[in-house]
Amino acid sequence: MLDDLQDHLTDGHLHVIAPPGSGKTVLGLEVAIRLNQPTLILAPTIAIRNQRIQRFCELFLQSNLTPDWISRDIRNPKFLTVVTYQGLHAACNNWRIEEEIDVEEKETEDTNGNGPSTNPNLESIVKGLISQNIKTIVVDEAHHLKNEWWKTLTKVKEKLDPITVGLTATPPYDVSATEWQRYIDLNGPVDSEISVPDLVIEGDLCPHQDYVHFSMPSGKELQSIFDFRKNIEKLFQEIKYDETIIRAIEQHPIWQNPAEQLDWIYNNLSYYSACLIFLKSNEKEIPDTHIEVIGDKKFEIPKLDYEWIETLLDFYLYKEKEHFKEYEEHQTTLENRLRRNGAIERRQINFLHNRRITGFLTSSISKLNSIKDIVDFEYQKLGNDLRLVILSDFIQKEFYINEPENNLDLNRIGVIPIFEKLRRENIENKKIAVLTGSMIIIPVGAYVAFEAKAEKYAITHINSSPVPFDSNYLLINQTEQLKHDIVHIVTQIFQMGEIEVLIGTKSLLGEGWDAPAINSLILASFVGSFVLSNQMRGRAIRTQKGNGNKTGNIWHLVCLDPTSQTGGDDFELLKRRFRSFVGVSFKEDPGIENGIGRLNLSESIDRKEEVEKINTKMFSYAGERENLNQRWKTALETGVTLVEEIKIPFTEKKKYNAVKSMYLTKTIQNLIATLVLGVIGFGMDTLQGLSRVLRNIKTIQDFHIFLSVFGALGVLVFGRLTFKTFRLYIKYRDISKDIQQIGDALLNSLIKAGTINTDYSKLRVETSVDKWGAVYCHLEGGTTFDKSTFINALQEVIAPIDNPRYVIIRKNKFMLFVKQKDYHSVPEILGRNKASAEYFKNQWERLVGSCDLIFTRTLDGRKILLKSRVKSLAAQFEDKVEHVNKWR
Repeated sequence: MLDDLQDHLTDGHLHVIAPPGSGKTVLGLEVAIRLNQPTLILAPTIAIRNQRIQRFCELFLQSNLTPDWISRDIRNPKFLTVVTYQGLHAACNNWRIEEEIDVEEKETEDTNGNGPSTNPNLESIVKGLISQNIKTIVVDEAHHLKNEWWKTLTKVKEKLDPITVGLTATPPYDVSATEWQRYIDLNGPVDSEISVPDLVIEGDLCPHQDYVHFSMPSGKELQSIFDFRKNIEKLFQEIKYDETIIRAIEQHPIWQNPAEQLDWIYNNLSYYSACLIFLKSNEKEIPDTHIEVIGDKKFEIPKLDYEWIETLLDFYLYKEKEHFKEYEEHQTTLENRLRRNGAIERRQINFLHNRRITGFLTSSISKLNSIKDIVDFEYQKLGNDLRLVILSDFIQKEFYINEPENNLDLNRIGVIPIFEKLRRENIENKKIAVLTGSMIIIPVGAYVAFEAKAEKYAITHINSSPVPFDSNYLLINQTEQLKHDIVHIVTQIFQMGEIEVLIGTKSLLGEGWDAPAINSLILASFVGSFVLSNQMRGRAIRTQKGNGNKTGNIWHLVCLDPTSQTGGDDFELLKRRFRSFVGVSFKEDPGIENGIGRLNLSESIDRKEEVEKINTKMFSYAGERENLNQRWKTALETGVTLVEEIKIPFTEKKKYNAVKSMYLTKTIQNLIATLVLGVIGFGMDTLQGLSRVLRNIKTIQDFHIFLSVFGALGVLVFGRLTFKTFRLYIKYRDISKDIQQIGDALLNSLIKAGTINTDYSKLRVETSVDKWGAVYCHLEGGTTFDKSTFINALQEVIAPIDNPRYVIIRKNKFMLFVKQKDYHSVPEILGRNKASAEYFKNQWERLVGSCDLIFTRTLDGRKILLKSRVKSLAAQFEDKVEHVNKWR
C-alpha cells in the first residue's frame, strides 16, 4: 500500500479493507506522517482513541509521554488531533458527552440519546480545524459511520477538503446502494481489500482456529424452558380450535368472496394462506373458488404449525381493523393471554423463538462451567505461556462485595462472576486479572511490574487496596492521572506474563485493543453484531514478535436447547455469526471458508451424550497446535484468493455423483426393459415355444392376447420410468451450466444499468460444482462492490420469490416433450425501471432460453406472483441459497 501510496491518493482518498489485527492503525499513522500535514484522526471509542495516541508515541516518537502538540479535544485542535466520532458529533451539536472509557449496557455507536442533530456549532468547530490547517482526516474503523455521525463528518469534510484515509475490517456491504454510495463518497473507492489468508501467508496473522464448547441449561433453566414449551403447546391447541376466530375468518370477505378481493389477497398472501390453513385444520371444506385464486389445482394446503398460527394471530389481532371490530373484547383477552405466556413482545407474536428462552440460553450459568473447563484445558497445555483473554458483555459489579468471604451464588454471566468462578476453583494458582473501564483487579504478584510500568508514564501515585475477600488480589482505583494509560499498563504486564488470564468487557477490549501475546480467547459475549464478534476474534489472531510458532485458539460458548431439533436460538446465533468468520476447515481435505460448516458439527445436537462427545473432540483438536499450523499450510496451497460467491446446495439426501450415476443407470435399465417388453409384445414369432409351458392357457389366441396386454403394460410402465429418469439425469448432468447462463445474463444487465462500472473485458462469471453437488458462482474481476452487487442480485434471482416488481417466467422444453415452468425474481436493482427489466429479459432469452417478463403490480401480474410464491411456499423447507467465502 505504501509503495503505491501516491497513485492511491490521486483522488484524495486511501480506502483499505483488512481484517482485525492486520496493522491498519499503523498504516494510517504512517500515511499521516508521510503526508506531514496537520491531521484529524477519528476513532470509534475513547479506549481506542487513547490507544491510538499511545501507539503513535511508542512507535513513531519512541516515548511513553504525550507531547503537547497532540490533542484529545476537538474544541482545541492541535497539529495531531485524535477524537471519537461521538465527540465530533456532540461538539458540533453543543452536546456534552460523558468521558466513559467503557460503556457497559450501551453499544458505543449511539448518539448519547440526544435526538436528531442540527449541528448548530459546526461552523465554530470547522473554524478551529481550519485555523490549525487540518489537511488529512484518518477515519479509523470506518464501518461505524452507518448512523447519524456520518452526516456531521461529511459536512466537516466538505468544508476542509482534506485527504481522507478510510480504514476498516468490515465494510457495510449489507446496506442499500444509497448508503453504500454515501460510504464511498466519504472514504473513496476501495483501493485494496486484504483477506485473512493473505495475511497468514505474509506472516502478519498467525494460524488460528475457532472452537465451540457446548453446555446444557442448568436444572432451573431447563425447567423454565420445559414449562414455557408446555404452556405454548397448550395455548396453541386452544387457539387452534377457537370458535370465535373460526367465525371471524369465515365472515371475512376474503373467505366469503375471494374473487372480489383479489387485489387484497395478492398483496397479503401470507395472511390469506394462514386463514386457509387455519380453516382446513378445523376440517372446513376449501371451496374451488379459493383453489382458482391460488391458480394451482395440485397445491396441497400445509398443516397448521407455530409459524402459521403466528401469521394468523398477527392478522387477527393487529393487521385487520375494519372487519374484526365486533371481536375487540375477544382480541384483548387473547392478547393478554399471549402476553402472560410470553408469546408476545412489542406486538411481535412468537411461539417458537421466544426472547425468554433465548435469554435463558445465551446467558446460561452453565457457560461458567464451560469457561472453567476451557481455562483449565488451555493452562494444562500451555502452562505459564498461557495468555488467555475472556470477553463478556457486562461487569455485574454486584458480585463484588465488601466482605471477608464471597460465597454469593453465581447466577449471572459477567466479568466479576467469571472472575469469582475461576478464583474460587484456582487450584493451579493461575494469575487472573480483571480489566474494565471502572474496575481493575490484578494479582498481588503483578503489582511491582504495574508500578514500574506506571512510572514510565510519569504516574507516581497509585491508589490500590486488597480485595476484601481474597488478599492475593489488589483492586486498583482509577485516578485522573491513570485514566488515559490504565488499559495500556495492564496490557503490558499481561504481555509480560504477570497476568495469564485476563477478564474484560467487549466494549473496552473487543475492538482496536492490541495485545499480540494472546494465544487463547473465550468469547463469553452474547450481545453484539457480526462486526463486533469479528473484531473480538481479531484480538487473538495477530502474530507476536519473537514468537514465530504462535497459534490462536478462539472459543465460542453455546448453551443448547434440548427441546429444539436444531439446538436452539443460541446455536442459531452462533451459526449466523460464523458467516463472517473465515478459517481453515476440519474437513478431510482442509480448505479455507466461512460458515459453521467448516467445523463439521452435527446438524442437530440435543442430547447430553452428544455434547460431551463434541466437547471432547474440540479439546482434542485444540490441543494439536502444531497440527493447526500444518493444516493452514496445506489449505493455503489450495488457492490464491478469497472469493465471495453464491452456494446452491444439492438437496438430495444421497451424494450428487451417486444420484447422477443412479439416474443414468436406471435410464439404461428402464430403456432395456422397455425394448425387451416391446419385443415380447410384438415379436410373437420368436416366442411360440413359451405357449407349451403355459398349460393353463387353453388356446394360442389366449396366449397371444395375454402377451400383447403384458407387453403393452410393460412399455407403458417402463417407458414412463425411462422418460422420468432420463429427464432427471438431464437435470443433474451439468447443473452449473444453468447458473452460468443466468449469471452471464445478469452481469450484462447490471453493466447496462450502470450498477457495475468496471470494463466488461475485465469481468467473468465463474461457476463450478463440488463433489457433493453444491453449485458455486462468483464474479471474477471488478471491484469488491461489483462482486458483492452481483452476488446479491444473483441470490434474488435464484432464491424463492418474495414480492418483486417483475418476475421472469422461464419455459423449458427438451426434445419437444419436457415442459417446465420456473419463476424467478428480477433483482430489485434491475426491477426499478421497465427498461432495465426488459433488457434483463432479452439477455435471458439470448443466453438462458424462452421466458416471459411479468409486471407484478397489475391484477394479472399479482395472480402470477401469487402462483409463483405458492410454489416456493411448498418448497419452504428446502436448503437455502447462501453467501460463502472460499479460498480458490
